[in-house]
Amino acid sequence: MRKTAGLTVGLAGFPYIIPSSALGKAGTTAPSNRLTLAQIGCGGMGGNNLKSFLEREKDIQVIAVCDVDNRHAHDKKRLVDTKYENNDCKIYRDFRELIASTPVDIVSHALPDHWHALVTVACARKGIDMYGEKPFSRTIGEGRAMCRTLNRYGIVWQTGSWQRSEGAFRRVAELVRNGRIGKISHVEVGLPDGEGPVGPKPDIVPCPDYFDYDLWLGPAPWRPYQNFDPPTASNQDRSGVHYYWRHISDYSGGKLTDWIGHHVDIAHWALGFDHTGPVEIEGKGDYPVEGIYDVPYTYDIQCTYADGTRIRIANKSKLPHGQGICWYGDKGWIFINRRITKASDAGVLREKIGPDEAQLYRSQDHYDNFIDCVKSRGVTAAPAETAHRSISVGLLGEIAMLTGRKLNWHPDTETFIKNDQANRYLMRSYRSPWHL
Repeated sequence: MRKTAGLTVGLAGFPYIIPSSALGKAGTTAPSNRLTLAQIGCGGMGGNNLKSFLEREKDIQVIAVCDVDNRHAHDKKRLVDTKYENNDCKIYRDFRELIASTPVDIVSHALPDHWHALVTVACARKGIDMYGEKPFSRTIGEGRAMCRTLNRYGIVWQTGSWQRSEGAFRRVAELVRNGRIGKISHVEVGLPDGEGPVGPKPDIVPCPDYFDYDLWLGPAPWRPYQNFDPPTASNQDRSGVHYYWRHISDYSGGKLTDWIGHHVDIAHWALGFDHTGPVEIEGKGDYPVEGIYDVPYTYDIQCTYADGTRIRIANKSKLPHGQGICWYGDKGWIFINRRITKASDAGVLREKIGPDEAQLYRSQDHYDNFIDCVKSRGVTAAPAETAHRSISVGLLGEIAMLTGRKLNWHPDTETFIKNDQANRYLMRSYRSPWHL
């Protein structure tokens, strides 16, 4: 049995027993062989992840949903109950009540960045394995605390950086790792452009009854309830507080931190940098001049690693190949994004990786990989330390832009060298009564 403070839980490979009556018509697998799961954060990616886990009914039984927005929670309860043809899925507004009263093997959480650390640490202390969305954390200090806690309690963690389970990304990373374009001098990582120089200036309005705004803010500074939409918002699936929080620094770092957990993650994978970081960082960005948005809408960051490799991260409009990753070696270049793969020599893309060459972690499906690792207690395709190092690059770039200085970083101690101002950005104060 795995011990936690004040609680004893079974290993995730031996889930809590659920009665066969709770499985409904879909429950064709013996209850004792299925892992119980709760979804915390049910909008956007949370809803998508929940649907993916529901499809894996041989291995997973969803028993609870949790969201500060009652509309999201009740919608996803209906989805779960319809799947199992019963009315057993529990609803929670506060994640603390969920993990205190409903024993589960797995939590899947998809929340604004400023919530990642608190929910992860709380679930880890209960011995709950987790599938958590990228980016790993809002600050580097939070990320390190999360890694320590996950390791301490032996938690299986999968980050939603699903490109690690896509064959095309793995193949390109293996080509780079095995020297097909020679010694790498530099890499370009293109991420989305931001929202622009003018953000919304919304009126203060009453908060709707279905939404617990104070709980949504959680550890972030208090601000009055407003509509976060930009003036040009037209996609109703991506509107309001549940999407545009990404452009307010109390909750996120904008497109930079929203995407870097995907593309820098793959850049690191190819270079073998999963457990390290740059030693020098400098960056420039343009920030909105009006409205409530305060994250850069353009950004250009230069990182240098201990072996001399340079990685440039910028919004896609600044780079020749646009959004994606391009590695440059002394024998050519390779580029990949979610649509295309190309190279200076197309023949390189057809080359085989030999049995004696470097073989990277092979996962065919990100959710299945997580479930398999929960059962085996193995390491996932996108573990915590890897995710922490990926988002750290973006957070370092953010700090370089905020200080306006070239920074020297120690990737082992995770501190800036002789720069107290920059070190103060490694952690943020939490609004009372929240603490990590």
